[in-house]
Amino acid sequence: MKQRSIGNVQVGAIGLGGMPMSIEGRPDTDRSVRTIHAALDAGVTLIDTADAYHLGADEVGHNESLIAQAIASYGGDTSGVLVATKGGHLRPGDGSWTVDGSRAHLREAVEGSLKRLGVEAIGLYQFHRPDPKTPYAESVAAIGELLDEGKIQMAGISNADPQQIRQAQEILGGRLVSVQNQFSPAFRSSEPELDLCDELGIAFLPWSPLGGIGKAGKLGESGDQSEFARIARLHGVSPQQLTLAWMLAKSPVVIPIPGASRPESITDSAQAPEITLSDEEVAALNAA
Repeated sequence: MKQRSIGNVQVGAIGLGGMPMSIEGRPDTDRSVRTIHAALDAGVTLIDTADAYHLGADEVGHNESLIAQAIASYGGDTSGVLVATKGGHLRPGDGSWTVDGSRAHLREAVEGSLKRLGVEAIGLYQFHRPDPKTPYAESVAAIGELLDEGKIQMAGISNADPQQIRQAQEILGGRLVSVQNQFSPAFRSSEPELDLCDELGIAFLPWSPLGGIGKAGKLGESGDQSEFARIARLHGVSPQQLTLAWMLAKSPVVIPIPGASRPESITDSAQAPEITLSDEEVAALNAA
């Protein structure tokens, strides 16, 4: 697979989002492990997770543990695999989501992620979501401390606006390597963040790039997205592949992380970097 960069690390141009394997509607463990193995077989070397990807309050870090199990049981070389996890977002177990960006929580969260992933240092750790109760600078500074201490190797942020991106880059002394925001054909409000990451040379990792759980399979069916289906037919590929190829064409810093819970899904997505779109096609998709 074609490569892109996160900091000084080369990864496949498409990553794997692990969330669908651990929340509502999750598959059994065997299918999840086969999905992760299929991603590795296809050349995917970036796997995205978070300690909040779980259901019950008693299974915090379910997805992290699942990914660690799959990597450990894979028969091939995994030395180049980058696992990116996040902290600061919580699921109490009642179906709701809460946030805690305090220094104390982030330090505790990193220790838990280290144990579940079975590593001495986390490859990429991202502050999951701003906490209104904690100054953003305090949360990012806590991430910087973990970076200085060697608990994490690279630092990123998620669900951030342009001001927060610039603030984080300043607090981290130019060491911010990634921004993970929602971005898809139906959700384009993160265009300013994508453009800023392109300007600063920071990896932009679109989450839910195909529209999210339950919507990815219907991508291109609605009238405002029919252009994606039309151009996909011209290339003889799925609308999902075409969508990821469009994102890759927007900037060399973009690395989409489609979620998957079936081997077939990630195998299809992993072929997107091989699609070459013309400038006219990219313009048409931008306007769709």
